[in-house]
Amino acid sequence: MDNEHQSSESLRLVAGRKPVLELLSTAPERVEGVMLQKGAKGGPVEQILDLCRQRGVRFRFVERHELDRQFPGNHQGVLADIFEAGYTELHELLQTARQSPLPLLVALDQVLDPGNVGALVRTVYALGGAGLLVPKHHAARLGTGALKASAGALLRLPIARVTNLARALEECAEAGYTIYGTQGEAGENLFFLEPRLPAVVVLGGEEKGMRPGVAKRCDFTLRIPLQHGFDSLNVAQAGALITGHFARAKALSDAAGKT
Repeated sequence: MDNEHQSSESLRLVAGRKPVLELLSTAPERVEGVMLQKGAKGGPVEQILDLCRQRGVRFRFVERHELDRQFPGNHQGVLADIFEAGYTELHELLQTARQSPLPLLVALDQVLDPGNVGALVRTVYALGGAGLLVPKHHAARLGTGALKASAGALLRLPIARVTNLARALEECAEAGYTIYGTQGEAGENLFFLEPRLPAVVVLGGEEKGMRPGVAKRCDFTLRIPLQHGFDSLNVAQAGALITGHFARAKALSDAAGKT
């Protein structure tokens, strides 16, 4: 059987020790993660692990039945998960975003849950958002879980993966984008905000929030006023509220301009 498998969600799996080793050697940026069978040994396996560590590619050991379930062929105890849609260069995204129905980019800082990312992407794309910024490290894997949660939007929304998110935000600001951050109970009430577009909204992880270096690049910080003493929204929910508010403001502005 071929060592490549196209799933129904258009996410490709590359199977076999030599194919995965070659992929890690020549194009590690395309690899979202590597799964290896527990107890796998041998020279190629050690090389795969070394390359994963060197190139910052996540890997995990799983039982054989998990590999068999995802790839019903001769996988040799190794599968690589590839984000087939690919990534967009940041400078290209900054140019095309202005022509989107909603010229808003969403940046994620230390957001690790693939389901949250997928659900957020689904909302951003549906409301006309321009794209997503994700860091190369300390980020959720855009694999099957994220793809399913996005209902396919992950393959349509432009995504830029950057090495240094703080520096990427500086580039966004230099291109004329207003940078909004989210910081718990601090900042301006979202519901009173009159957004400035084009813009970038930075969402921090649920546990740690934005890193200080990233927060410093924000022009404004936002808060979502919660009631009943309830103070817990996940990233996808918070992002949906913020994106929806920006989309409403854009629609009202467009309508006012036509009258």
